Amino acid sequence: MALTNEQYENIMREYAAIREKNSALLRARREEVRAASPEYRALDTDTGAAFLRALKSRLTGGNDDGADAARIVSRKKALLAVNGFPSDYLDEIFTCPDCRDTGYIGTRKCHCFRRREIAILYGQSHLSELARTENFRMLRDDLFTGEDRQRFLNAAGIARQFAQNFGEKYENLYFYGSVGTGKTFLSVCTANDILQRGFAVIYFSAADLFDRLAAVSFDYSKRAELAALTDDLCGCDLLVIDDLGTELGGTFVAAKLFSLLNERILRRRPTIISTNLTIEDVRTRYSDRVFSRIVSSFTICKLSGPDLRLAMKRVRRNESAPV
Repeated sequence: MALTNEQYENIMREYAAIREKNSALLRARREEVRAASPEYRALDTDTGAAFLRALKSRLTGGNDDGADAARIVSRKKALLAVNGFPSDYLDEIFTCPDCRDTGYIGTRKCHCFRRREIAILYGQSHLSELARTENFRMLRDDLFTGEDRQRFLNAAGIARQFAQNFGEKYENLYFYGSVGTGKTFLSVCTANDILQRGFAVIYFSAADLFDRLAAVSFDYSKRAELAALTDDLCGCDLLVIDDLGTELGGTFVAAKLFSLLNERILRRRPTIISTNLTIEDVRTRYSDRVFSRIVSSFTICKLSGPDLRLAMKRVRRNESAPV
């Protein structure tokens, strides 16, 4: 898959707007400092002339070694501190220092560009919609009791820690249990937290994921699209596969699932899986190889209890009922 020209131009316009916003902020800061320190304002006027004299001197063999320009710069930094400003207050401002808000590092797309690209290509608006009602702020454990509650709290704690350590510690999560026990809820909470921190997240239901792979795998004319999709799935910062086991089974799915999980493990790219399938079900439905990768590389969290969705509906109905 590739961006259309219009989609690409929209991203580049977004970068241009970011650069202009940061430039305006830097200009406002400069005026703030100049207003606070008349000496800084005077030196600011002299800085350009001092550097120009030093440059002309070097080009013509003169003896201006730039010491005057360096002295002015040093004094200006000292005046920032004297007037209560941070030493880097007038440094260039970048939302993404890696690409300096251009979207590219050399000829390679920056991670911030890839995040925008993936959000467009894979409809991450769906994840954003889910996150409105499924985020850590909405988490509540009073819908469970006993062992069910303890399992939910344990899984929620693991999910929070996963999100907190993301980018620093490599982990994978496997949430399993009966319908409505909070598997998708915790997956979405975790993915949204990570997405909000600027990482590239791809979120698929298992059925949609394997349908999309099948649509480009058996058509030779779509080999480039298959290569791009595979690279995105294997290379994105976080891949979430929701409801594994709801897709149509078969050797194609088993082979693709193994290939995808194996490649992401080799690249140390985190994956979250939610499913109704127990670990033994995975062995039966897919293969020993898939089973082995999950058992050896994923933190496995079992969830149990009543249907969370139905319980939430009852709670909201009771809370809105007239007293």
